[in-house]
Amino acid sequence: MPNSRLQKIISESGLLSRRKADLLIQQGRVTLNGKQAIIGEKADPCSDHILVDGKDLPKKLSHKVFLLNKPYGFISSCKDNHGRKTILSLIPTNLRRGIHPIGRLDSDSRGAILLTNNGDLTLRLTHPKYSHTKTYLVWVSGQPSQSILHRWRKGILLDGKMTIPANIEVIKTINHKTLLKVILKEGRNRQIRRVANIIGHPVQDLQRIAISNIKLNGLQEGKWREINASEWISLLD
Repeated sequence: MPNSRLQKIISESGLLSRRKADLLIQQGRVTLNGKQAIIGEKADPCSDHILVDGKDLPKKLSHKVFLLNKPYGFISSCKDNHGRKTILSLIPTNLRRGIHPIGRLDSDSRGAILLTNNGDLTLRLTHPKYSHTKTYLVWVSGQPSQSILHRWRKGILLDGKMTIPANIEVIKTINHKTLLKVILKEGRNRQIRRVANIIGHPVQDLQRIAISNIKLNGLQEGKWREINASEWISLLD
């Protein structure tokens, strides 16, 4: 097996994230073959002896990816100190080891969110340079004009930086509200809601229906399914 960076090996064991692994290495709490490990050091988990806080790493986890249709009111976190409902609580206990959400959906939004123990997949889906699309169905107040929609498609100034051009399609208008299909290649904090407020058509309901090629396809709210490797492996290309 080729050598990998220590923080990647520790992350893939399901023990903790790469960021926390970096911190432990900096704190001198990781040893490699009896010597204190250093940032950037590589190892072979099959032949090298790695200890974290004096304990052997757990056996490497097989990669798992789950698609969850998040309901309203759940936060995109593994745990919450304020007692709020988390999306991890919707996954059976025996499947939760090492699992974390990829990105987030606000508690007042619903729809597709992925959970995994695969650090590489998390990086590919959250790093801006990979530009994976996310598709939303969004009910907004009123009926946005074509000029306003053109402005949204082209880009809106948000936090001093223009948003990446978006694909916006009008699905239908009913009772002074409009259903839009919105496809983004970025995911700033509450981006759709904030842009909708700027253009004067606040969001009434927001549902994410697809993350790249992975779609809800009728998955009921609060339910999940395991994603086959054949479905998510292309996201690593």
